[in-house]
Amino acid sequence: MIIAVTGKGGVGKTLLSSLIIRNFAKTGKNILAIDADPDSNLPEALGVDVTKTVGDVRENLKKEVKSGNSSPEMDKWGMLDYGVMESIIETPKFDMLVMGRPEGSGCYCAVNNMLRKIIETVSSNYDIVVIDTEAGLEHLSRRTTQNVDTLLVVTDSSKRGILTAKRIQELTKELDISFKNLYLVLNRIKPENEEEILKRVEDFGLDVIGVVYDDEVTSKYDMEGKPLFELPDDSNTVISVSKIIEKILG
Repeated sequence: MIIAVTGKGGVGKTLLSSLIIRNFAKTGKNILAIDADPDSNLPEALGVDVTKTVGDVRENLKKEVKSGNSSPEMDKWGMLDYGVMESIIETPKFDMLVMGRPEGSGCYCAVNNMLRKIIETVSSNYDIVVIDTEAGLEHLSRRTTQNVDTLLVVTDSSKRGILTAKRIQELTKELDISFKNLYLVLNRIKPENEEEILKRVEDFGLDVIGVVYDDEVTSKYDMEGKPLFELPDDSNTVISVSKIIEKILG
């Protein structure tokens, strides 16, 4: 199963991604966490140190090809695959791959093309793949998440967050990208505002699969830079995300 988490920057994509991974990590399944956001916040949320990214692999490959030091017996994709496998971080509970940002100047498109290929190949080795996507709509227009089973669109109570969620939903239709499941997640919602927010999103055509309420413990972890992966089991945020996963699994 491949789950991608998307939405406007700052709405809590990484929070949701890290807690989905936390929940599945307790099942004993083989899990791959992919941080596809150039800003790369997922490692900190999971408490993982990163020394090498896929962007680094690509830049090193470019330098080797340019200098003529690359092996003639291995094609570029073969070298890339080897580098990607080397950059996978293994932990006792999950593996992690960070896409990163190219060191050189230029578009992030090349890394996105690599992400598409990685999803097609590396993901087959895992039971669960969770992708924390780059903020906004680019991953859809570049079709990097076209092979995803479940797309979770996250928004907070802000107007911009809700508008971005709506645009994501519209773009999936325009580009004819279909997912087995496409859900809306409301994050950092105050209980007294829940009814109002639900009314504002009810015409999206998206099922609201869950509401993650504003939580003091989670805010404190975030503020102090503590890994969200280590939130206590009785945290309201952890409980809310667990319920969302239950609904995804049916």
